[in-house]
Amino acid sequence: VDVDAVADGERVIIAGVMEHIEEAGIHSGDSACSLPPYSLSGEVVEELKRQTRVLAKAIEVIGLVNVQFAIHKGRAYVIEVNPRASRTIPYVSKVVGVPFAKIAARVMAGERLADLGVREDAPLRHFGVKEAVFPFKKFPGVDVLLGPEMKSTGEVMGMALDFPTAFLKAQQGAGERVPTGGRAFISVRDEDKEAALPIARALAGMGFEIVATEGTRAFLKQNGVAVSLVHKVIDGERPHIVDCMEAGEIDFVLNTTAGKQSRWDSYSIRRTALLRNIFYCTTIEAGQATVGAIRSLRAGEVPVRSLQDYHAGAAKASS
Repeated sequence: VDVDAVADGERVIIAGVMEHIEEAGIHSGDSACSLPPYSLSGEVVEELKRQTRVLAKAIEVIGLVNVQFAIHKGRAYVIEVNPRASRTIPYVSKVVGVPFAKIAARVMAGERLADLGVREDAPLRHFGVKEAVFPFKKFPGVDVLLGPEMKSTGEVMGMALDFPTAFLKAQQGAGERVPTGGRAFISVRDEDKEAALPIARALAGMGFEIVATEGTRAFLKQNGVAVSLVHKVIDGERPHIVDCMEAGEIDFVLNTTAGKQSRWDSYSIRRTALLRNIFYCTTIEAGQATVGAIRSLRAGEVPVRSLQDYHAGAAKASS
């Protein structure tokens, strides 16, 4: 979780609490995130705000401050505190409708938040999802797996009245083609199999044909999901999964890995998905968000609204 705030030595105004889609361990610049949080409880969010205020006052910040947290079993852990502007401030300002960089500059020049009339963060009636944009296609041989090293070179944002549609718009803004049907390939590490089950069921329920490698297939089949077997590249049998992808027979990929050998074995899957413009997820969290995005896309035309409409509260929940 990222929290941005502005402080003047007396008051600390929370600009926004952003929940990352990917888990801790992925560089914050490479992770998609949602403002407001899409799954955190109200209690956790309030605790994050409290800790941010305490930290900002303790280190005597004048201006902007960014705090990164990890949430484990409902408890907040501080990763780092940055007494400066963060890359998320333009995104937060667009979603909330408040020019926080301008406000922070005036505070740093000696003005007070009370005199500037800055309000505490009001409950939002819409969601803004930030998505990173990567240059992977321009560099032959680069792996798309994310980690603590930042790889993105840009970012886009999607806004909507609900999280799944905002996530969908962010993917489309990043140039991704979210599928509405076809064949979904699932191959996940053992610790992700339970979490992948609802994703597989949801995709199957929307008419996707599910294919999986041997271990994932056995688990899904045992739990009532209709699934076909596809060979791993390392098995040496043809056609394997990359053959199917190159033949245009795969529309969605969910592939998580564990360990150096597993990452190496599945490298060709990720690279082929990238080059063939096949929508792929390398984390369970992204897979879960994508299921919601697919549902939103299948529901009909995605509405477009101006920032002014969102900030004026003119958008109606019915749409």
